[in-house]
Amino acid sequence: MNLLELKPFIPAKDFKLSKKFYLDIGFTLEGCNNQLAHFSFQKKGFLLQNFYNKELASNMVLHLLVDDAHLWWKKWKNNKIDTTYNVLLSEPENQPWGMCDFTLHDPSGILWRISHSI
Repeated sequence: MNLLELKPFIPAKDFKLSKKFYLDIGFTLEGCNNQLAHFSFQKKGFLLQNFYNKELASNMVLHLLVDDAHLWWKKWKNNKIDTTYNVLLSEPENQPWGMCDFTLHDPSGILWRISHSI
């Protein structure tokens, strides 16, 4: 018995805007129709859905474990992701649980926590 993949379904308040946002932060659009978009980065991915529920979106948190959170933050800050999409982008900081992380909200309010081990 093997687990081949785990892909969350992420709601989008504005499907077109969210697709552009995820492309701009570095994900690849693998396939899309008018209800669902499959995004990936180095074989890890998620499904963006043309569906929105405020309660679901405001309570969803996704964790992205990377090799260097500072590099990801710098790229997104330099590309003005926060101001372009009017989203929150916190600064990286070392956490007491042994991770350096920062947060990014997508245009629908989904919270991404991007981190690396310290």
